[in-house]
Amino acid sequence: MHNPNPPLLSVIVPVYNVEKYIRNCLDSILVQDFTDYEVILVDDGSTDNSGAICDEYAVSHPAFRCIHKANGGLPSARKCGYEASQGEYITFVDSDDWVAPHMYRKIYQTIQDSRADIIFCNYIAAMSDREAVCTMPFAPGFYDKARLEKEIYPFMLYSGAFYKYGISPNLWNKAFRRGLLREHLMRVPEDVAVGEDALASYSCILDADSAYVLEDALYYYRSNADSMSRRAIPVERLPENHRMFQTFRNVIDTMAYPCMEKQLDYYFVYQSLLTYELIFRTMTHSPSFRQIFLEECEVPLIRKAFRSVAIREISGIHNKLYALCIRNKWFTLFKLLLKY
Repeated sequence: MHNPNPPLLSVIVPVYNVEKYIRNCLDSILVQDFTDYEVILVDDGSTDNSGAICDEYAVSHPAFRCIHKANGGLPSARKCGYEASQGEYITFVDSDDWVAPHMYRKIYQTIQDSRADIIFCNYIAAMSDREAVCTMPFAPGFYDKARLEKEIYPFMLYSGAFYKYGISPNLWNKAFRRGLLREHLMRVPEDVAVGEDALASYSCILDADSAYVLEDALYYYRSNADSMSRRAIPVERLPENHRMFQTFRNVIDTMAYPCMEKQLDYYFVYQSLLTYELIFRTMTHSPSFRQIFLEECEVPLIRKAFRSVAIREISGIHNKLYALCIRNKWFTLFKLLLKY
């Protein structure tokens, strides 16, 4: 049903099997000191009690609505939430994270003051034993198109240190003007399982006429970095990476923004190095290991990226050596490195 008085802000929360965390997430929205928002909960085919918890909140709180759909993945859930939303601006919350109690008031004030197309805020990585504030290397304040092109675009994916983003790829620490977001969110392929945030957020930023950088850290990201770093990744991740890289090439106009060419190469190298050890370590006794490694070295976008990025600019001796192996197709050394 169309709301004759749509809210300023739509908060979209994709939900999938997070019964342990979902109440904490939704309660953090409920205690906001700003009320001109709606919350769209998209239960993406949860098989635990997440869907029932979402229904409970939707019944108890008028600003909350719950949609149940068959499991289709994160891009699908976000698109569904967008289509159901009516707000002038759209923001996202991952259902195992939470937000600071004044996050939406700060966004509202920034919209009222600047009418910026996108609002960025810093965030806090909440780990099991500590919290770390993650900040952008840009001065807070308003950026018109000229200032975006000069100060942010050249450092957006790669700030100059391997590997630190200028603007984090996440959708959840940003608020987007509704009309700007639509095209970029909708064209993220639903079969892309990695990099889906980045595909929408970076193309949105390039298309924006203005942005506002808040210095406040307003979003709490539940980081499981320690467990992720030890987890084996199936070999099927390789074609997922390739699909993500190709989609980036399709949606980022490097002719209009030549500064993005180098940044994409750095991003592809980083994403590849992030996963290679965890993928190939499980394959050391596989008869297809050598063939798959050599095929990976010949993927055109990967080959170009590893030849374009200077080895000295890659951090960590293991990463430098892995990059040399990929660049030169040194299978024996690569296999040896996996043991240490």
